[in-house]
Amino acid sequence: MSPDPFATLISDSRAFLSSLADNNTKDWFTAHKLTYATQLKAPSLALLDTVAASLKKQTGQVPSTKLFRPHRDVRFSKDKTPYHLHLHMLWSTPPVGYFFGIGRDYLSVGGGIMGFDKDQLTSWRATIDGSKGAQIANAIADLQTQGARMDAAELKRVPAPYDKDHPHAALLKRKSCTLWFDFDESEITKGGLVPQLETAFQKLHSLTQLLATR
Repeated sequence: MSPDPFATLISDSRAFLSSLADNNTKDWFTAHKLTYATQLKAPSLALLDTVAASLKKQTGQVPSTKLFRPHRDVRFSKDKTPYHLHLHMLWSTPPVGYFFGIGRDYLSVGGGIMGFDKDQLTSWRATIDGSKGAQIANAIADLQTQGARMDAAELKRVPAPYDKDHPHAALLKRKSCTLWFDFDESEITKGGLVPQLETAFQKLHSLTQLLATR
């Protein structure tokens, strides 16, 4: 049996990010750029390609892939540290995205729409107010029973012209719709990283399919 090419991606990433946290400077990163390139970037790009093939079978679309850059945009931030302390990946089958994030203290796999643009927000609210609102609510509830989490709604009040007692008021207060599965390192690596991602994305498909066709 061939060795798993992603077996050490999480542990290598966390070791690198922990050292970076103590030395978040351009000089340190430049000195350790080869480590980033070989232990984090190269296997991440390979992982993106591998999982993209399975997502193509699941969705019928060829996903575009993205490894988020390590550099932070500090132009408008009080925090001027130059590098992110996480490794994030994205598979896009518009309007839906699938995500995998490695942080020093988290491993998260998610799917949905991270943020609605103006037209998507209008469409989302009309969909939730219509017959498909119950289907989306049920898909979310089912995923939550399987251990998925959903971040808090962005709005405190139900937007006009919808009634505050709307049966799907909680969804109308959202400006995004993404659900996440959180793992610990031993759990996600026990059965192999790729199978764990594929299983999570398959679970999320009931929701992402509704979001893609609303």
